[in-house]
Amino acid sequence: MSNIILLNTALCLPSADVEALLQGRIIIALPRTFIHPGHSFALYPSATSINVLPNEEYYKSNLLTITQKVIPPISSETVWIQSWGKCELCQIINHSESLKTLSQLNIWTTKGLQEILLQRKHIFLAYLRVYLLSQPIEIPVNPQSQFIGLPDPLKVSVDLPVINDRTFTQRKHQLEKLEPSLHHELEELQSAIASLSISQPAAKQLDDDIKVFLGWSSDKLITQPDPNLAWINDIAKLGDRSIELEEKKSNYQAGTDFENIARQSLEFLGFKVENAYKGGAGGLDLFCSKPYPIVCECKAGRLIPSGTVEELIKLGGMHLGADPFLDSAKLVIGPGNPSTDILKAAHKWKVSIINAMTLQKLVEFKAKYPGAINLIELRQYLEPGQIDYRINEYIDKAERDIKLRSQIIMAVKELSEQDNETSKATHPSFTVTEIRVHYNATHNPRLNDEIVHDLLIELSSPLTGYLGRIKGSDWNSDRFYFLRNLLLN
Repeated sequence: MSNIILLNTALCLPSADVEALLQGRIIIALPRTFIHPGHSFALYPSATSINVLPNEEYYKSNLLTITQKVIPPISSETVWIQSWGKCELCQIINHSESLKTLSQLNIWTTKGLQEILLQRKHIFLAYLRVYLLSQPIEIPVNPQSQFIGLPDPLKVSVDLPVINDRTFTQRKHQLEKLEPSLHHELEELQSAIASLSISQPAAKQLDDDIKVFLGWSSDKLITQPDPNLAWINDIAKLGDRSIELEEKKSNYQAGTDFENIARQSLEFLGFKVENAYKGGAGGLDLFCSKPYPIVCECKAGRLIPSGTVEELIKLGGMHLGADPFLDSAKLVIGPGNPSTDILKAAHKWKVSIINAMTLQKLVEFKAKYPGAINLIELRQYLEPGQIDYRINEYIDKAERDIKLRSQIIMAVKELSEQDNETSKATHPSFTVTEIRVHYNATHNPRLNDEIVHDLLIELSSPLTGYLGRIKGSDWNSDRFYFLRNLLLN
C-alpha cells in the first residue's frame, strides 16, 4: 500500500533550484532558516530571488543553459507545482573553507555561496528527498516567504521518487563528508549534451544513461513509444484484412499497400531491398540482396491464392536465373492457413510461408531491442512450409538471451546493494567467480565462469555500457561493476 502524506505548506525556492531538484542534479536546498528533519512540503518554484548576485554569477553556466529551456513560464497569477520533498537532514555551514567542494557537488558557484555566507553569516543545507506529484497542480501566486500555505491540503505518496533510496543515501553521505565528485568528466559530458537532449532523441538517451549512472535520476526510466514507429501496428492489418469490408479498396491497391509495408518491414529488420526487381505485372514483389538473397511474394486479403508458390518460382527464376534463384531464400507473406496444395508446393520448392502478424512480431521485437535480430541466425529458421511457429521459436530464443543478460546485470547490481557499506559514494566491483556464484544461487541452468566472463565482457563493451570493467592481469582477475539496467519491455 502506498504511503499517503497530507501536505499543507509549500517551500518557496528559486525556480532553477526546483528544476535542478526535479532533474536529480541536487539533493539539497538552501533555505533562509533551519528546517526540521521529517518536515514534508510541496516545492514552490519562485520567479524572484533574494540573491544579491545576478543568476549568471550565482549559478553555474551549464545549469542556466539547461533550466532556461525547460522551466515552465511562471505567470503573474498562478504557479505550477510538480513535486514535493521531505527534509532528511539540515546542516549549518558557517565557514568558507568547504564552499569550493560544496560548489563542485552542486549547481551554485563558489562566489554565489560566498555571497550567501557573507549576507546571512551561515548557510543552511536542507537535504531533501524529492518525489514527483502524480499530477501537477496550479495554485495562485503567494507573497514571497520561505513557507506558504496551500489553498487546499494536498495528498501525495512516495511512489514517484526522483532518485532511489540507495543512491540518495550515497549522495547524502558524499555531501555530509564533502567528498569530491568521483566522475567529474562524466558530469562535464552530461552538461555538454543536456541542451541537445531536448530536441535530439539520441542525445536524450545518452543523457538519461549518464544521469542514471551519476545517480541524478532513478534507474526505473519509462520508455516512451516512438511515434515514428507507429506504422508497425498496421502490418497485420494491411496483410490480413478483408478487402471487401474495409475501406472498399481494390485488390490491386490492397496488395500494393501490403507490399509497401512489407518492404518497409524488411528494410527495418536490416535487409537491403532492391528496387530493380520491383513488382507490377511480371515483376517480383520484393527481392533482398543482403545479407543474403531472399525472394518474397506478398499477398493481402483473406487467403493465400492457389498457385502463389508456382508464381514465385516462375518469376524468381526468370529475373535472377536458375542457379542464383535456387540458392536464395524464398518467402511468401500472406493471410490465413495455406491449403494442402500450397503446402505441398512449398515443401517441393523449399519456400517458407508466414502470416503478416508473424512479420509484425519480428519488427516489434526489433523495435524493442534494436540489436537483437541476427539475420544470419534467422535464416536457419526459414524452413520449407508454414513456419510461423519457427519464427516464434526464434523470437523466444532471442528473448531468453536478452533476459539472461539482464539477470547477469541484476546480479552485479544486487552484489553492489548487498555491500554493508551502502553509504559510500563508490561503485563496488566484483570478480567473475563472485558474480557467477551469486547468479547461480537463484537461477537455472547454472553457468560456469567462462560463460559468465564472456557475458560480462559483452555487457561491459563501450557499445553496450551496462557494466564497467577493471581489467586484471588475466580474465580471472577482471573486476566488473554496475552502470545501468537492461530494461525488459
